[in-house]
Amino acid sequence: MTTVHSPIKVEERSKLDLRSGDTIRVWQKIQEKGKTRLQAFEGLVLARKHGREAGATFTVRRVASGVGVEKTFLLYSPAIDKIEVIKRSKVRRAKLYHIRDKAAKDIRRQMRNVRMAKDTAEETPVEA
Repeated sequence: MTTVHSPIKVEERSKLDLRSGDTIRVWQKIQEKGKTRLQAFEGLVLARKHGREAGATFTVRRVASGVGVEKTFLLYSPAIDKIEVIKRSKVRRAKLYHIRDKAAKDIRRQMRNVRMAKDTAEETPVEA
């Protein structure tokens, strides 16, 4: 009987203590033109689902050039090279989905401030 060696370290991933509110960096393996490169996705963990079993997932959110991007990763995926916990935050919820609405509200407020500043600049006449 032959044993199958998986490319991921299952024990290491199961001991990884990911929680909602953590800021993490996920290193993904990406195939391009026959080559494999690593790409980092750094953001806030919104949710952790299905515990430590085979189908366990976690959702990470980041803001990339003003647009919120969320990715859901499989914990034991061979496409993930490594997961680094950068920062721990104390949160009072298991699922931080309300952050989406909070971010949208902040952006709307910023847009309102920008619009007001632009309007006041147009109203002041420039005398030559």
